[in-house]
Amino acid sequence: MPLSVPTGRVPRMHRQIAGKLTGPVTKWIVAVAVLFIAFALAPLNAKLADVQNNEASSWLPESAESTKVLEELSSSNTQDPNDIPTLVVYQRDGGLTDADFAEMDEHATEIGADVDGVTDSNDDGTPDVLSPNVAEQAGLPQKLVSDDGEVAYLYLVLNFGEDGWNAIPDAAEDIRSLAKIDGATVHLAGYGGQAADAAESFEGIDTNLIFATLGVVIIILLFTYRSPILWLLPIICAVVANLIATGVVYLLAKHADLTVNGQSQAILSILVIGAGTDYALLLVARYREELRRHDDRHEAMAFALHRAAPAILASAATVCVGMLCLVFADLNSTAGLGPVIAVGIAATFLVMVTLLPALLVICGRWVFWPKRPTFGTPEPTSSGLWAKVGNAIKPRPRAVWVVTTGLLLVACVGLIRLDTGGLSTEETYTKEFDSIKGQKLLEDHGLQDASNTIQVVADTDQIDAVSQALAGVEGLGAPGTAVPLSDGRSYFEATIAADISSQKAFDIVEASRDAVHDVDGASALVGGGAAFYLDTKIAANRDNLVIIPLVLLVVFIILLLLLRAVLAPVILIATVVLSFGAALGISALLFEFVFGFAGADPGFPLFAFVFLVALGIDYNIFLMTRVREETAAHGTRKGSLIALSSTGGVITSAGLVLAATFLVLGSLPLVFLAELGVAVALGVLLDTMIVRSVLVTAINLDIGGKIWWPSNLDRGENVVAEEPEAEPDTSAKVPAGV
Repeated sequence: MPLSVPTGRVPRMHRQIAGKLTGPVTKWIVAVAVLFIAFALAPLNAKLADVQNNEASSWLPESAESTKVLEELSSSNTQDPNDIPTLVVYQRDGGLTDADFAEMDEHATEIGADVDGVTDSNDDGTPDVLSPNVAEQAGLPQKLVSDDGEVAYLYLVLNFGEDGWNAIPDAAEDIRSLAKIDGATVHLAGYGGQAADAAESFEGIDTNLIFATLGVVIIILLFTYRSPILWLLPIICAVVANLIATGVVYLLAKHADLTVNGQSQAILSILVIGAGTDYALLLVARYREELRRHDDRHEAMAFALHRAAPAILASAATVCVGMLCLVFADLNSTAGLGPVIAVGIAATFLVMVTLLPALLVICGRWVFWPKRPTFGTPEPTSSGLWAKVGNAIKPRPRAVWVVTTGLLLVACVGLIRLDTGGLSTEETYTKEFDSIKGQKLLEDHGLQDASNTIQVVADTDQIDAVSQALAGVEGLGAPGTAVPLSDGRSYFEATIAADISSQKAFDIVEASRDAVHDVDGASALVGGGAAFYLDTKIAANRDNLVIIPLVLLVVFIILLLLLRAVLAPVILIATVVLSFGAALGISALLFEFVFGFAGADPGFPLFAFVFLVALGIDYNIFLMTRVREETAAHGTRKGSLIALSSTGGVITSAGLVLAATFLVLGSLPLVFLAELGVAVALGVLLDTMIVRSVLVTAINLDIGGKIWWPSNLDRGENVVAEEPEAEPDTSAKVPAGV
């Protein structure tokens, strides 16, 4: 069989640049430089958790009503925004005894004396932990014991300044070690208990999650390459990219006020490893092709890097720019995620087009053992599985894409079962944490969570009228005594008889806002914990309407510039949106009928959309850039078949890697991340197995050269003659092979 030759012309200047990056000398310089940067930033990786901000209040925009309330309370020194109301819940079947209540008093004293962070609410210099006996003796209105006498709780407030998220786990452990009664169960609940459990859910995120992800990727790479050695190079580069990305993100969070939370850190590492492996698969596949065409491995890498880098760059740019669209979100947590992921993808791209090519050339052909690509051997993809798929589509492409589109539209019907109304505290996690058990005990025994209140701020001369306006709000406790603030404003609190993040609590907050807003001249505002969650939901719904169209527009522009056509980008965008709808439709059915989830977070559709569109379009970019390259020599229809056979295997492997890495998110006990992982994994598999390989290829074969409209890239039967390519400018000729 005659030796195949590269198709399309490669400008000499571009080949010179690629050749210089991987020359006999420069390959060592590049490798050492990148590794030096990674090792310099490596110590910052472990510190990233220290700059996380997981407080709900820090996620909201300044325009949110609950944020305005917090600002007024903070500016008047009435309430510290870093206060963490905490409950220690006790329960004994048959009723708590007098001895139990006496021990609770002792616990209150010990916790106040021995646990760091307990605040002094009475300004008497003594940490204040309210026990049932103390509350009764003082005649306080707070009800700390249930009517059946089986449940009671201590009330305290923790404050660690801005370091609350990082300090709460140690305080929670200290409280649990002190609050023990034989024969009774004890739970840590309220804000403090929830914060401690949330911290536990992200525990080990910088180690366990990464190791799990790497383990999955290694298995897939071993299966893909069938080499005991080659898999190591992409893994090394992915780890290096993650070290650089997390180090840069830490510096931005520390010195540039970038918002980073546990959620964004989890997604960052997953995406860096997944996307990095995808880029590596694409480059290695092209390098292996060129090794069959060039005797000199440096020359082969120069051609491979030049041809693969534009597609990788377009992919990385799509993800980066798509993620940066998130900065226009109202939610600070969502807005902060954009730059975090953009930094991660940028670092990944740079590592994969510098360190990986250098390591591949340094190692030589032996790294592909036992199937070394030797010079002059035929390319096996020309007769592989995806070549057969293309030939099967070729006779009736229109029927194929019409039927495929119909099936995907049917899958979209599942969207009617997707409930994005939000999740209660209990529904937020995939397992029952300690704070949830405590909360359920309070609800089951008729006790209100004293840490869950609305905070009402209004003009002092109308504060009584505002308080009276809340009398008819069902589920709201009696308003407390008004406390004067500065500038003629006052505030009071009222307890909410519902879980802080439940729809019932949201209804109470909305009813309260409607009531106080109707008081003329009061300028009343309603905030508090449940109001924060409600405002988060409102902001998330707004972000869905604004960010999704913006991402589509940005991705379309990138495709327009990359493919230099109008029709092709429109078709690709349409196919990815269709894939997104099908993935969410199927996912909604899985969430409800298989996993038993109660619903989804309001921000879930936006996150799923951004990741699926930005990542799903990657595979179409990989395919269509190759189609465009082959079209110049073979025409669109034949070029599409060549592109499918050449890229099918590597894109499928890349999709499996990314799907598997996102599924690892399910190892964290958070419903949001589990749902996101499932939806993105399913969408990626649809993109790689059906949309890219079947739907897009069938459309290409049906439309032919018109897909490049308005350009005249494909001039019918006129095929551009192939020209021999000049050698890249390498610094010296080296022996072929090892």
